[in-house]
Amino acid sequence: MGRWLWIALAVLFSCILHAHSIAVMSVDIGGEWIKVGIVSPGIPMEIVLNKESKRKTPAAIAFRNGERLFGEDALNLGVRFPQNTYSYILPLLGQKVNSSVVQRFKTQFPYYKIEEDPERGTVVFRHDDETRFTPEELIAMMLQQCKRDAEAAVDQAVTEVVLTVPAYFGQTSRRAYLSAAQLAGLKPLQLINDYMAVAINYGIFRRKDFNESAQNVIFYDMGATSTVASVISYSIGKGRDADPQATVLGVSVDRTLGGLEMQLRLRDYLGKKFNEMKKTPNDVFKNPRALAKLFKEAGRVKNVLSANNDHYAQVEGLLDEQDFKLQVTREQFEELCTDLFARSGTPITAALEIAGLTMESISQVVLVGAGTRVPKVQDALTKATGVTLSKNINADEAAAMGAVYKAADLSSGFKVKRFVTKDAVIYPIQVVFERKVDTEGTPENPVYKTVKRTLFGRMNPYPQKKVLTFNKNSEDFSFNVNYAELDYLKKEDIDALGSLSLSQVALSGIVAALEKNNGPNVEAKGVKAHFNMDESGILQLVSAELSFEKTITAEEEKAQKEEDDVDSTLSKLGNTISKLFSSDEQKADSASEEKVEEADPSTTTTPAPSSKSEKNETAPSEAPKPKVTIIKETLKINEEKLDLVDLDGNQFASSKSKLTALDEIDEKRKRHEGALNALESFILDSRMRLETEEFIAAGSESEREALSSALSKAADWLEEEGFTAETEDLEKQLKTLHDSAKAMLRRVDEHRNRPEALAALEKTIEGSQKFLAMAENQTKNAPEEERIFTEIEVTTLKKAIKDTEEWKTKKVEEQAALPLSENPKLTVRAIVEKMTSLDREVKYLVNKAKNWRPPKKPKDDKKGEKNATESAESEKVLDDGVKVEVNDTKPAEDTKEKEEPKETEPVLELDGAVSDEPTLQESESKEEESKQEKDSQKTPKEEL
Repeated sequence: MGRWLWIALAVLFSCILHAHSIAVMSVDIGGEWIKVGIVSPGIPMEIVLNKESKRKTPAAIAFRNGERLFGEDALNLGVRFPQNTYSYILPLLGQKVNSSVVQRFKTQFPYYKIEEDPERGTVVFRHDDETRFTPEELIAMMLQQCKRDAEAAVDQAVTEVVLTVPAYFGQTSRRAYLSAAQLAGLKPLQLINDYMAVAINYGIFRRKDFNESAQNVIFYDMGATSTVASVISYSIGKGRDADPQATVLGVSVDRTLGGLEMQLRLRDYLGKKFNEMKKTPNDVFKNPRALAKLFKEAGRVKNVLSANNDHYAQVEGLLDEQDFKLQVTREQFEELCTDLFARSGTPITAALEIAGLTMESISQVVLVGAGTRVPKVQDALTKATGVTLSKNINADEAAAMGAVYKAADLSSGFKVKRFVTKDAVIYPIQVVFERKVDTEGTPENPVYKTVKRTLFGRMNPYPQKKVLTFNKNSEDFSFNVNYAELDYLKKEDIDALGSLSLSQVALSGIVAALEKNNGPNVEAKGVKAHFNMDESGILQLVSAELSFEKTITAEEEKAQKEEDDVDSTLSKLGNTISKLFSSDEQKADSASEEKVEEADPSTTTTPAPSSKSEKNETAPSEAPKPKVTIIKETLKINEEKLDLVDLDGNQFASSKSKLTALDEIDEKRKRHEGALNALESFILDSRMRLETEEFIAAGSESEREALSSALSKAADWLEEEGFTAETEDLEKQLKTLHDSAKAMLRRVDEHRNRPEALAALEKTIEGSQKFLAMAENQTKNAPEEERIFTEIEVTTLKKAIKDTEEWKTKKVEEQAALPLSENPKLTVRAIVEKMTSLDREVKYLVNKAKNWRPPKKPKDDKKGEKNATESAESEKVLDDGVKVEVNDTKPAEDTKEKEEPKETEPVLELDGAVSDEPTLQESESKEEESKQEKDSQKTPKEEL
């Protein structure tokens, strides 16, 4: 019982510690928009609203005069100061400054000043002469804002997050995104591909539609910067864990097909038309502000043309105070993007080819992303697939909602229905090393050949662990981890991946391990390198070891066993002695001996395979088979990243301090704005109050004049220097005004709330009197043994009611005689105290009446006489007065029902430790619930 009590206390304490940090979130940063999902106790999966109460926020951040702006505010500032507003940053994560992605970005947005990081070779934005920003820092700031919005939505701290990433993200981009999340103070549970997040969102609401037969669905996602087509197979697993699962069969990506490219073409078309109007000699493309205005207008017109045949593009004061207005038809827009629409169906065709399927085996083609709303895109997809397109999920929020479900599944604070996901490797990875050719060369000049081994092939599922064995290496050696053959990609897509060499690994300690294990019956089995492709799609070299097999003969095994038995006996004897003669010194020696005797966990012994003759007891002459021991010697790993130097060490600390300084500036600005707004509001409200009848009556003429004078002085000070004053001065001015108006404000509140408080007191008195009448009636008429209340209790209540009524009458008369401008004698607080005191007396008696039970009635007299007679006959009394039980009495009645049940040790179910557990979906059948409860009791992990 004590064990379960400690478990209960531990679980309860854990719940108390984490009660304010159990919420988890998801962040879906696209090229143009950010969506944030949240789940917390009492709040199901939901999209977080921003400060404008909108469900999505522009992925933009701007800086102006020390002020940092996000979302719509950043876009509005970007029209006037485009070089200070950063958007469409996500594709730049992990990119070298000379990559095709960065060069394309420069062409699209020529007003940014991009430099090269001297240490990492990555992109750096030169904001001004003193300030530089990396893409990781800008993304981290956006993530911080998402964190603040999520915390405001659930009123608690949120740190755990699942982040969606584009399908085309390689190893460098994924690691850079994790660095950005860490800069933002978040704990990433997983990076999830956006198409997999969409697949989860689609599948969790259709669990009952799946069975053991595969159901294949194509998700076509056209966003702002790229387009992805994925083939997902849904089915129910076999065996005991028959859970729904989503398996990726094929993925195809077009990195440059999306809404951004369409918007840029429309922007350039509008700029060309403006230049043709010859309204000004200046070129609109050479003016960053004018170009930003055209870009914003092009986005608005593009969206309108999705539902209308034509629309006017108009910008006031586009360039040199010249207005611009032009009618744009849908036909003209489609003509500008003819080649883009022709490419729209290609990702689906490529994804089907990778999956080895045809459209006949596809049940649905589901549209995702804002770009799929363009009519011409839908026409192209219908033509390419020959099926009716499905629009049965939220095209904007599907990825964020699927990711937050995954976050709840990965978090320790929630328990959701299991939904298995099997993602796939898009870019294959291989290991390249040099091997000595024994048949060629000389010992002085050996000949080596390059060997390539595929580690994770294209469309291999992950997460997955793999072991690569090097059999012919007797010396320290090194190998490279690279991307494998990428012939199926376009040249620009290969270039966008950056360096194809991911890392160089040097293994050392091989020679020493061979010398250490050199001996008879020992055989080296090669170097084993353990790789892991984790849930985020990031490759890791976990460990490396040199394995040996040592054969142990029967004689050696017998000798070893005898030695172990002796050691075991001595150890037990020593433990017994130490228990009898325990001391601190002896305990320390015993612990030291145990540590020395502890077996090496890297060494295991396994018996060799046995034959049927060994199992046959009739063949004792058969010699026992030798046993084989596996010995593993850990090797030292020196891994050097060749693709991208991660943001860590001094660089990470520098970026973190930069973000911390910006946070402090924002906090200081918010505090200043709050103090300024509070002072302005108080001055205006107080001036209006002084004109009301309540304030005129509640304050003397001198008090009103003093407050009016103080308000005038504060208003003059605010107008002259208040907007540039320090926050402390603003707060000091506000406190002075509060002190001047405190007395009058308190009187106004008292006079305003007193009638309601008196009415509540009168209601309490009436209720108490009714209860008193019932109590007196019961006490007077009921027999003494059935009376619930004593005379003293009834008298005490009667006196309390009388005293309260007298106090009320007296205080009301005294207050009525006072002018309203004097401090009141009958306060609301005093009324509440009297009401509480009387209510306490009544509640005591009410609770006594609830718990009262009538006394048990005495047994029937005849039955009592009979029992007394039987008792007398069953006993004989000796002369010395000692009673002797006689066994010839009537058998006693059956007492099985009277026996008290045996006490059993209570079983604590950890899943029920907290009553308000968040549950995302209804639980499945009772059998499944029972199974999950048993599983949860087997593991120490708390599931809520």
